[in-house]
Amino acid sequence: MDKPQYKLEVFEGPLDMLLALIAKSKIDIYDIPIAELLEQYMEQIDLMREANLDIASEFLEMAARLVYIKTASLLPRLEEEEDPRAELTGLLLEYQQCRLAAEKLREQAAFDTVTRPAEELPPDYTYARIHDPRELGQALRAAWGKGKSLLPPKPESFSALVSARIVSVASQTVFVLRFLWKRGSVAYQALFREKRDRSARVALFLAVLELVKNRRIRVEGEDESCQVRLIKERHTA
Repeated sequence: MDKPQYKLEVFEGPLDMLLALIAKSKIDIYDIPIAELLEQYMEQIDLMREANLDIASEFLEMAARLVYIKTASLLPRLEEEEDPRAELTGLLLEYQQCRLAAEKLREQAAFDTVTRPAEELPPDYTYARIHDPRELGQALRAAWGKGKSLLPPKPESFSALVSARIVSVASQTVFVLRFLWKRGSVAYQALFREKRDRSARVALFLAVLELVKNRRIRVEGEDESCQVRLIKERHTA
């Protein structure tokens, strides 16, 4: 059988070397010929010594274990005794699975394959434009003009509203009833004849609507001949 040749630096330990020898010689890992495997293993140890390589103690420990297994396999064994090769087979299978898992992890976590989405850079709000001094002056004058519009209005602006007399609807309701109580009926326009202020006219109009709604008065006719009449029956009742 040809001697298998390997690069010694690829062996990461004695189990790695044993798996390489088993693969090269096509040995059944569940039925290891210990004598053949031990011979190949010792040849690799000799090659390491010839290359003046420091042999780690774990390699020598595995050599001693192989010798023990070979010796135990030569002795007669009871039926209930376990095959001395079983422990070595278990170690090799476990190491083989770990190595396969490491290969898959290395493919998934390789530095040339790991990617991540682009990060969103924070916006830079630093104002970098260079202005002409005249532009700055114009902007300042424009800001002054806008600032004036934000000032509170002068009191004179409210004089028309504050000084206006407020006329209530209730007061105009009393006015209409008194006006009609003496006369019974009156032209619609005559009610508004003495009302000069807008507030008084609006209050009087709302008072008329309220009295019509409550059936205290009624409006008869159309246009200029329209008459407002007091409903005395309801009042006397």
